[in-house]
Amino acid sequence: MKHTFKMLAMLALSFNYTFTQAQETPKEEDFFKIMKVRMPEGPVLEVGGLVTLPNGDLGISTRRGDVFIVENPTSNRPYFRKFATGLHEILGIAYKDGAIYVAQRGELTKLMDKNMDGKADVYETIYAWPLSGHYHEYSFGPKIANDGSFFVTANVAFGDEEWWRAESRVPMRGWVMNITEDGNMKPWAVGVRSPAGLNVIDGQLYYTENQGDWVGSGGVWKVNKGDFMGHPAGLVWTKRPDSPVKLSSEFFFSKVDERRIKNENGRYIKPENRVNENFKTLFDMKKEFPELRMPSVWLPYGILGISSSEPLKIPKGNFGPFEGQLLVGDQGMSIISRVFLEEVNGEEQGAAFLFRSGFRSGVLRMAWGQDGSLFVGETNRGWGSAGDANEGLERLVYNNKTPFEMKAVRAMPDGFEIEFTSPVDLKSANDLASYNVESFIYKYHPVYGSPPVNTETLKVKGVKVSADGLKARIVVDNLRKYYIHTIKVDGVREKQNFYSVVHPVAYYTLNNIPVGEKLAASEWSTRNSNNDPVANVTPAPAKKTATSTKNAVTSVKKVTDVKAVTKAPTYAEVKGLLANYTCMACHNPTKRQIGPSFTDVAKRNYSNEKILQLIHNPKPENWPGYSTEMPPMPQVTKADGLKIAAYINSLK
Repeated sequence: MKHTFKMLAMLALSFNYTFTQAQETPKEEDFFKIMKVRMPEGPVLEVGGLVTLPNGDLGISTRRGDVFIVENPTSNRPYFRKFATGLHEILGIAYKDGAIYVAQRGELTKLMDKNMDGKADVYETIYAWPLSGHYHEYSFGPKIANDGSFFVTANVAFGDEEWWRAESRVPMRGWVMNITEDGNMKPWAVGVRSPAGLNVIDGQLYYTENQGDWVGSGGVWKVNKGDFMGHPAGLVWTKRPDSPVKLSSEFFFSKVDERRIKNENGRYIKPENRVNENFKTLFDMKKEFPELRMPSVWLPYGILGISSSEPLKIPKGNFGPFEGQLLVGDQGMSIISRVFLEEVNGEEQGAAFLFRSGFRSGVLRMAWGQDGSLFVGETNRGWGSAGDANEGLERLVYNNKTPFEMKAVRAMPDGFEIEFTSPVDLKSANDLASYNVESFIYKYHPVYGSPPVNTETLKVKGVKVSADGLKARIVVDNLRKYYIHTIKVDGVREKQNFYSVVHPVAYYTLNNIPVGEKLAASEWSTRNSNNDPVANVTPAPAKKTATSTKNAVTSVKKVTDVKAVTKAPTYAEVKGLLANYTCMACHNPTKRQIGPSFTDVAKRNYSNEKILQLIHNPKPENWPGYSTEMPPMPQVTKADGLKIAAYINSLK
């Protein structure tokens, strides 16, 4: 008996030690500090583009049509000089051969300072593209190709009666364009919807997409000439003789239902998510459309973003162990994610991780300063963001200390290899209870966004930790090609300080399962502390006495004497649900973010059952002041949804 209690006491002390150490684990802000760039009074930046000039100055284009040159941008007193003005919604800027190039809403424009007075005196149209006048016809870029030409992307518009359906009303909407210095435009790729993130990285064009119709979630895509990126609106222009894509709208819709359905009054019905349907996925349709480009990496909606923006490579020598990887901004969630890419069987894939949150406005553009810090340009007018400032210019500064993170995740024939930035504690890393793996995918349909579907928990069968403690290879059952694999390492600790991983979740897009040698079962550790009977000792129930029985009867009597009252859950009681279902990515209890506050929802006097119904199939037309639609969320269970609804209605 004494031996048993001694063991329990030691376990309790061990647990307490672990808990205490985990509480002391540094956070992302302990390594990467967000510093506000001091701006002059007057100008409202609403940054649309950033570029670092050869002399270290910073070029900024704004959504309000101005271009600024910032001298000494990393100093305590940077100087802002207005270089150009009067342009239209500039959502990108580039520098080449002494000139500034910007993408206005309807043209690629070259700005030059011929008389050397610090202001542009030549505004030259390189190429202009048509506009229908629709508000959503934003244009992004330019980015410079290896041959010196420019890439520009063009947003789609939306319908009149079918206000939810994206349209390409004029040529090149929904396209990537390649434009030469002398104004020759070549259609490059089709199928983009709202391609706010565009960049040329190591000579390869990439872009990021926002969730919407036909786009289940954001992600990072390679773009090659002749690619179809997945959104069908721009296919109306593939009959042009200069189109590198031959896929037609007619053929596309013969294979995929566009859901153009009218009600009894002859009015179109907005497509909503259908539960328990036989849905299609992107990889299903790639069999029909060989031109269809799969994302290199998905960025799960509400977790790693809702409005993905510019991807940017971390240069050699910058940001410690993460050099060579990509950073991807998100305008809606005001965050930056990190992406590790690898090539498997000739196709790109990889893992995405949260990197830094807490920016004051929506992260739209990024540029490296000459001191190795990262400039972050921000805006949220009309688009909504977690950061509640309308605009911002900040710097992300690294303190040269190494955070304990998953540096990379690589696909293996029988699972994944996780590389850490510091050696791991062997006991925790060899414990299967330290790992959890799930996989899921999104629907490919005309509904705005998609819930995660086909979600499955995968069995982690074994783990092998490398001799240096920097890598853990996990053996996982039922890997699924083209699925997103959520890999959690909550239980792994650092060797030296017993720290937890700062960001313990990776999202790996498994476009291909590599061939090669699998680990032999004799090499695995199969220890699982969750199955350890000593570690799961439950104290025996207290011995019943006459007094305790009497008190229990009295307690029951008191409960039955009171009329049944369902008490609404508190915020603390639903916080976990709100996080798990990604509600907090768009909603705040009291203030407007991407979506309305829970308090504002409560004012609508919906019943709990009605809120549950709207969670499963939102009605964005009920909230016309919000530009980002809420996606359908049928994955929220009835019990959880009603609990969330009860909390919301308690805020009336």
